[in-house]
Amino acid sequence: MPKKVKDAILRGRKTVEEAINQGLDVVEDVLHQGRSTVEGVIHHSFDTVEDVLLDGRDKVESALKLRRKTMQAAVLHGREDVRIESVPVPQAAAGEIVVKVGAALTCGTDLKVFRRGYHAKMITPPALFGHEMAGTIVEIGEGVGNFAPGERVVALNSAPCGQCYFCLRDQENLCDDLLFNNGAYAEFIRIPARIVAKNTLRIPEHVPLEHAALTEPLACAVHGLEDSLPRKGDMVAVIGGGPLGLMILHVAAISGYETIALVRHEGQAEAARQLGAAHIVQGSSIRKAIEQTRALTPGGRGVDVAIEAVGVPEAWQEAVELVRKGGAVNFFGGCATGTHVSIDTNRLHYNDVTLRATFHHTPAICRRALDLIAGGKFQASAFITGHAHLYELNGVFEKLMNRNTEIKTAIVP
Repeated sequence: MPKKVKDAILRGRKTVEEAINQGLDVVEDVLHQGRSTVEGVIHHSFDTVEDVLLDGRDKVESALKLRRKTMQAAVLHGREDVRIESVPVPQAAAGEIVVKVGAALTCGTDLKVFRRGYHAKMITPPALFGHEMAGTIVEIGEGVGNFAPGERVVALNSAPCGQCYFCLRDQENLCDDLLFNNGAYAEFIRIPARIVAKNTLRIPEHVPLEHAALTEPLACAVHGLEDSLPRKGDMVAVIGGGPLGLMILHVAAISGYETIALVRHEGQAEAARQLGAAHIVQGSSIRKAIEQTRALTPGGRGVDVAIEAVGVPEAWQEAVELVRKGGAVNFFGGCATGTHVSIDTNRLHYNDVTLRATFHHTPAICRRALDLIAGGKFQASAFITGHAHLYELNGVFEKLMNRNTEIKTAIVP
């Protein structure tokens, strides 16, 4: 009988390093080769899994570093030009962590970046790409005391400074020094120290990684709905059947509001039904959509809240026409730079219509979003409608550009 964990591992595969070099990706695989299960190892007098790791190779991240120095990652070079390239595996500096990506999700913002070749606030090519992800920590930098290798986390794509004018007024989404992080479409991603400290969250054991990766877009959706200030009993109309439009609709429905989905395609209509839409207005001209929506409200007065989640000027104008006197409009969808909208000022003034716009999220909202996913009422699985490998990323974006029925595709490196 082996008297040490080291002996148990040596019998099956000499070290964790050698096991990983031969293609075994996770600790579970290593243990299965050395001694069939963790239970078996402990049965042979070894106290903890930590002991197994320490005797095989000090830490899992050390073994991964010894295995290889490069990884595959998506690099944005310009308009519709994303290349899967071999780049250095990131290393954690002080305060940072490195995460092995378990799932990275496609996003409307990433699709815009793919089309345009850049993002004014977040990406200047050539640059690593992607920002919705969840995974497992493989390395911690000096001074990181609240996380450990092996923990599953969702690392958000930004963190505020906490010191500027806006942060001190609880408007952290507008932070003057909002730090963004990209690079989720890769095997590993480095998480900057500020995001580690302010906006990296442990994932409950029962939550799949791809569901946890929905935290970032869901936080935006939650922020959009909360910022619209709906009251109990309100009717909420959401224009747009894309991922964020459907998320806002779903959050509004599970929050108890009567919802109206304004969508174009049958696939979007079916998704909206499944996610709780009380009414569907589909495929009409803007004028007909306004008439049909107002007809669903008492006396044709209009909805209490209209949220635009498309990001085109025509939809912004449509949203204003949907609301009742005293209603609220949220211009949630971001239009292209330089876009202008013409709105009837008489209608705004004499109908006392409130106009709002919501951008991004805050650390507190991100925590509420993950809690919503973990709580079970939010149908996370409904939003993951496809899976693809990293090398298929270009094909995935081409399909999304053609408006297929996918909501979000989980990219698994």
